[in-house]
Amino acid sequence: MEIKDFTIGYLKNEYKKRNISPKEVLDFVFNRIRLYNSKINSFITLTEEHAYKSVESLKFEEVDLKPLWGIPVAIKDNMCFKGFKTTCSSKILENFVPIYTATAVQRLIDAGAIIIGKTNLDEFAMGSSTENSAFFTTSNPWDVERVPGGSSGGSAAAVAARLVPLATGSDTGGSIRQPASFCGVVGFKPTYGTVSRYGLVAFASSLDQIGPFATKVKDAEVAFSVMSGKDDMDSTSHPYEFSHVDKNIKEYRIGIIKELYETKGFDPEVLDSLNDVIGLLKAEGVKVDFCSLPHLEYSLPVYYLVATSEASSNLARFDGIRYGLRVEGKDVIETFSKTRGQGFGSEVKRRIMLGTYALSSGYYDAYYLKASKVRTLIVKDFERAFREFDCLLCPTSPTTAFKKGDKTNDPLSMYLSDIATIPVNLAGLPGISIPSGLDNKGLPIGLQIIGRPFEDNEVLNFANQLESIINFEAQPQLGGI
Repeated sequence: MEIKDFTIGYLKNEYKKRNISPKEVLDFVFNRIRLYNSKINSFITLTEEHAYKSVESLKFEEVDLKPLWGIPVAIKDNMCFKGFKTTCSSKILENFVPIYTATAVQRLIDAGAIIIGKTNLDEFAMGSSTENSAFFTTSNPWDVERVPGGSSGGSAAAVAARLVPLATGSDTGGSIRQPASFCGVVGFKPTYGTVSRYGLVAFASSLDQIGPFATKVKDAEVAFSVMSGKDDMDSTSHPYEFSHVDKNIKEYRIGIIKELYETKGFDPEVLDSLNDVIGLLKAEGVKVDFCSLPHLEYSLPVYYLVATSEASSNLARFDGIRYGLRVEGKDVIETFSKTRGQGFGSEVKRRIMLGTYALSSGYYDAYYLKASKVRTLIVKDFERAFREFDCLLCPTSPTTAFKKGDKTNDPLSMYLSDIATIPVNLAGLPGISIPSGLDNKGLPIGLQIIGRPFEDNEVLNFANQLESIINFEAQPQLGGI
């Protein structure tokens, strides 16, 4: 099998010709995992026996009927998969086994996908480097001394290393797009509500969104078309129906976000890559101009008030009484305190404390309520921009992948890694990161494309065409790890 072409389209085509079988692909996948996962650490749990049983139940006559027939998929370990541990990379859920499967995961299975394992993440999806996992840090396949981004670092690294052609992630403030940028793969965060959150362990309920990682935009589109749609088990679910768009790239009006082009802290090479893309678009005859989002500078503080407040509320359920870790104390209060004290890591505790303070009596109006009002201003900034432009462009991350340990003692510096992705979550918009080049260290640079709410198909169509123009074909060389 040619690892260069390890995509859904390639595998489906080979299946139809009967050149390979899903079992042979699984053999390839698990052999590759055995070769490289010990250095990359993408997976917390492998579901090898289940995967082979799933392959045995595939019917060849359904190869054209099921979009993901025989496609191996990795699942971020904050999404429930019945009968298998869902840890959220936290000691408090280290042995938690759910009794149901998340809707998005079930839809992948119903489309013929084979689940091969659960991937590492920052604990409860809180982080930008996968260094906050309670178990181990995932390495970037391009340079194992560097982080893969976060919080979905395990999924991004697994796709980048070609351990799987497809993986799921969740994105609360950039947790799909930022690791996609660091790992040189495609990461798509859909419009809020288009993919059910049922079975996703909640971090911040008004921000969380499930989406796919892949090596090509077309593969991300296939996965999204399968996962999206109304789900009665999620009250925020939208009756979105995906339809493919085939509009020429010349028909798009593209806005470059001025505030993220002029902001200090962006590596010159990252901005150079954006300028190269602007040049390519203009050469294609695409209208490109700058646009302004004046309230964008408030995104970071708004996010860290809204997200931490919601996290404080959502994580209150982990109390040592109902499920998960239980550390006995002399009474209920001490049991509660000891369980949470030993079960949660430092970053999760930090965010719970920030959120609890913001929601506390006397401070709610000054912090959470004010942040919610400014969030509305950010939404309106995007609405104004989309009156003139069809899609907005900016770097996905201010930098390429940084070294492990570089930012662990500086939370603010870590938070700034998501400065370009957070506004998209606050506004509930679709956003995708595609690779746009390499820096002088040979590390991937990501480009973010943002679209109007519920125009996910337009974003994917534009991204697919731009991907072809950029023609990024580099892959991490794993032979030396």
